[in-house]
Order: sequence, then structure tokens, then C-alpha cells
Amino acid sequence: MNHLLLPTTQAFLKSPLASFINGDVIATSNEENIDIFNPATGKPLTSIPKCTPQDLEKAVQSAHDSFIDKRWSGMRPADRERILYRLSELLIEHKETLAQLETLNQGKSIHISRAVEVDSTAEYIRYIAGWSTKITGETFDVSIAIPPGAKYTAYTQKEPISVIAAIAPWNFPLAIAAWKSIPALAAGCSVVLKPAHETPLTALYLAQLALEAGIPKGVFNVLLGADGQIGQKLVEHPLIRKVTFTGSTAVGKLVGKAAIEHMAHFSLELGGKNPMIIMEDVAIETAVNGIMMGAFLNSGQVCAAASRIYIHEMLEIGGLFTLQC
Repeated sequence: MNHLLLPTTQAFLKSPLASFINGDVIATSNEENIDIFNPATGKPLTSIPKCTPQDLEKAVQSAHDSFIDKRWSGMRPADRERILYRLSELLIEHKETLAQLETLNQGKSIHISRAVEVDSTAEYIRYIAGWSTKITGETFDVSIAIPPGAKYTAYTQKEPISVIAAIAPWNFPLAIAAWKSIPALAAGCSVVLKPAHETPLTALYLAQLALEAGIPKGVFNVLLGADGQIGQKLVEHPLIRKVTFTGSTAVGKLVGKAAIEHMAHFSLELGGKNPMIIMEDVAIETAVNGIMMGAFLNSGQVCAAASRIYIHEMLEIGGLFTLQC
């Protein structure tokens, strides 16, 4: 297998891997390592040090400092747009390395890694980059009767909220990391990203590309090897002003409660039962292909995977199914 890997992929796996804080892969005081496995073989690809509370504090403080001194939030929106667009181009330039890392670490087909994790993510970043210059407020004519005859004008101005905690799952590590981080960056926020500790490789690679694209140090930080306890401390941290989480309903409830305790905003994408509805006029072959894709794409590990199917009454004739109303 190794002879099929790009030299850049092999070099990345052999390099020191740890949390990315303030623009650098940092040394940690924790001597406990977490093995990162290739699920296709069950063998370790590499190892990373387990994240410590001190690492967490450094990451959040780094993001907060970068926000306060306006190295990113104070940048012209057009400049943020240009930098994020450059990041999308870097994803395409590093496409095969990113795709190989994703397939090795997460186990999905290399074709899905190329098309979804890299190509679609690059398109997404390109799209969101354009929003950097299109975040606007509103003006209002306000009817206040005091004093009589007075006229007032009010306006809203949208501003970055500060530090965002982005907690991503293991099923689409690069894509969902981008979905959570890039809109926050486009708005001028700073980010602390916690990927799933099983699939951290492309999140770290993304952070390094972000620095190369021109995102200042400290703005985009990644906590590798962070377990549930570190994730809880991240959500509870008083400097975190918004939390975005994708994962189980049980953990999502804890995340929401922790955010509420210090009045942080939060958005949750949690587990559910997603129905696919087959109507009476459907073409059977089309329906079956749709069901297979909807239910089993990425081995069924998709947030919106079809886990229930509602259909009209069906009658089997000669091994084929036809719909009966």
C-alpha cells in the first residue's frame, strides 16, 4: 500500500503530529499517545499525544488574543474573502494528499474522498469566501411618539461574535470541519476546532493550509487527541461565545446545557431517524438506486442517511416489485 501513497502523504504521516495552536504544531506535556488507525487494516498509521487541559487553554487564549487584537476580525472583508478563496485553491492543489489521508484514516472510498471531502469542500470554501463581503445590517424607520413629531432612524450592524468552538464528527472529517469553521472565519471570528480524536489528520492539514493561505496565526486552532472531557471543558470555557456541534443527541444535550450556563450561542446537528418516501408514481429502478445511495453512502455513516423507508403497498411479481395503491 505504501508504494501507492504520494511522498507528501508519507511525509505528513511521519511528521510530528499534535495540536495546532497559534500557527504551530505544539509540543505537549502529555506523554500518553493515541494511536490513529487505518480501519481497512486495523493497523496504526501514526500516533498523536492526548490533549491536555493546558493545551485547551492555550488554544482558546490564542484564538481570543487574535480576536481582540483584530488581526483577522479587523481585516477588510475583501481581504478575508481573498484569503479564503486562496485556501480553496490550496485544497485543490493538495487534493490527492488530502484524499489519501482521509481514506487511510476514515476508511471511505478514495473516490468519495476526492469528490466530497476535497472537491466539494473546496467549492464550499469558495462559496463562503464570497460571503465575507456580503454580511450587512439593516436600517429602520422607528415610530417613537416622544417627543411629538420627532423622527428616528435605527440600524443594525452585524459583527463577529468572537471565539467559536467547532466540534466535528468522524464520518466526514474534512468536509464538516470546513462547514463549521469557514463561515465563522468569513464573519471575522476566530476558531478552535476539535475534530474527532479517531480522525484528526485532515483537520490538521487544513489548519496548515489555512496558515499558508494567509490566515494569521492564532485565528484557526485545532485540538488533536481531545477526548470527551476536553470537549466538555471547551464548551464550558467562558471565552467561547458560540459552539457548533455535530454528533449524538445525548452528547448534544450536554453541549447545549453547558453553552447555556455561560450564555454562549450554540447550534447542534444531532442524530435522528430520516425517512425516505417512495411515491406511487416512482420508477422502481430509480427508487432502488436512490434507497441504496441514501441508506448506504459512506457505509451508512451520514447524518442524513435514510434509515426509514415509507412506500405504497408493493406486490412482488417475478422477482420485481410493483407499487399497488
